[in-house]
Amino acid sequence: MKEIAEKKNMISSLEKIKTDIEENLSLLDLLEVESDESMEKELESFTNGIQEKVEKVSLLLLLNGPYDKNNCILEIHPGAGGTESCDWALMLYRMYTRWCEKKPYKVEILDYQDGEEAGLKSVSLLIKGYNAYGYLKNEKGVHRLVRLSPFDSNNRRHTSFASVEVTPEIEQDNTIEIEEKDLKIDVYHSTGAGGQGVNTTDSAVRITHLPTKIVVTCQNERSQIQNKEQALRVLKNKLLMRKLEEQEAELNKIKGTQKNIEFGSQIRSYVLHPYSMVKDHRTDCETSNVSKVLDGDIDMFIESNLKRDKI
Repeated sequence: MKEIAEKKNMISSLEKIKTDIEENLSLLDLLEVESDESMEKELESFTNGIQEKVEKVSLLLLLNGPYDKNNCILEIHPGAGGTESCDWALMLYRMYTRWCEKKPYKVEILDYQDGEEAGLKSVSLLIKGYNAYGYLKNEKGVHRLVRLSPFDSNNRRHTSFASVEVTPEIEQDNTIEIEEKDLKIDVYHSTGAGGQGVNTTDSAVRITHLPTKIVVTCQNERSQIQNKEQALRVLKNKLLMRKLEEQEAELNKIKGTQKNIEFGSQIRSYVLHPYSMVKDHRTDCETSNVSKVLDGDIDMFIESNLKRDKI
């Protein structure tokens, strides 16, 4: 039903563009008969409006990957650097949640671990909404921050790193089989918000997939059974994406091409000192308005990477 609704919206947008173009052509016919300055300005305004609508529709047409329409799981982990990196991870968490608030996306916290002094140690988010994975898939990688440290008494400049991982939520996929003997399951007290029922029982679940060493945790649900089911779904998604990435790497090896698909590749730098700039190293897209970006305005980077993928 969601897909039908989106396709109806797409058709409606295209029909509106078609109508606007026809109206513009009528204005052009009138201008050929008699010149009119106000009408010329109106025509220019209409044309700019049509161009904006065409660009929005064109962007949606780029979201045609096999999992682009799915919900996604976004995880943030601080790199080396202690409190600095934990605080940077919290800043990224805020950036992505603010971006979701500006879109029709719902954010569900699957797991949240506070940093020892400040920031966060790790966070796992389920982002629900049509095309969530398509828009956020290129955020995967290492994000670098350069700033004057608020935790340094000498106010020195520090560089911090945090990694972002994005995987699609995949429903009813039978290509990945998980055997019970390959799992190590630990239960523990939840540490986040949730009240007495959550924090006083062993409801949180951590699952380690022994063959791949992949670890997933979930403490969002109130019961251990629910958290285990959610963690297993996340693990299955990760194993499927690992399988797909291995296949893609093998294809690239056969083709003799070099395409970076590693999780640890640095993708973007956020510089607050000695100058202000956010730059995406894959597309060279950049802006000096760092505060706006950190407040969730990341569409320019998302769009430039989607266009890069289709070149």
